Amino acid sequence: MEARMTSPADPDVTTAIHHLYKAVHAGGVDQRLLGLVHLRASQINGCSPCVFATTRSAMKAGETEERLHNVVAWRETPFFSEEERAALALTEAATRLQDGAPGVTDEIWDAAADHFSEKQLGAITLEIALTNFFNRINRTVREQAGKTW
Repeated sequence: MEARMTSPADPDVTTAIHHLYKAVHAGGVDQRLLGLVHLRASQINGCSPCVFATTRSAMKAGETEERLHNVVAWRETPFFSEEERAALALTEAATRLQDGAPGVTDEIWDAAADHFSEKQLGAITLEIALTNFFNRINRTVREQAGKTW
C-alpha cells in the first residue's frame, strides 16, 4: 500500500494543530497517560503511523514494552492504574461513536471525573479528538507507518 499524498500540510493548519497541542499539554495530564490515550484510539481506528509513532515516543519517555503491548487488552491485564483505566474507558467510548452506540455514558464520565479535574478532563477529551482527527486523515491518505513526528 502506498501513501496517496506526499505534500506537507498547509502551514496554517500546522499552526492551528500546534495551538491545540499546546492546550492539551497545558491541561496538567501526565504525558505518559496522554500517550496511552493516543495509542488506544489509534489502535481502535487502525492507524498504523500513529501506533508506530506513539509506541516509539512512549518507549523513549520510559514506558515499558509490557504495558504498550497490553494497551489493546487493558481491561484484562494488571498493568494499569485505576486512573489509567478510567482514561482508557473514556477514550474507547469517545472513539467508538457510531449509530446506536452508547458513547460516553454517565458512568464512564463519572469514573473519569473521579480521577481528573475539569481542566484535565478537557485535555484528555481534546487529546482523544485530535487523535481521531489524525487517525482519519492518515487512513484517508494512506499514511505509512515508520515516521515519527
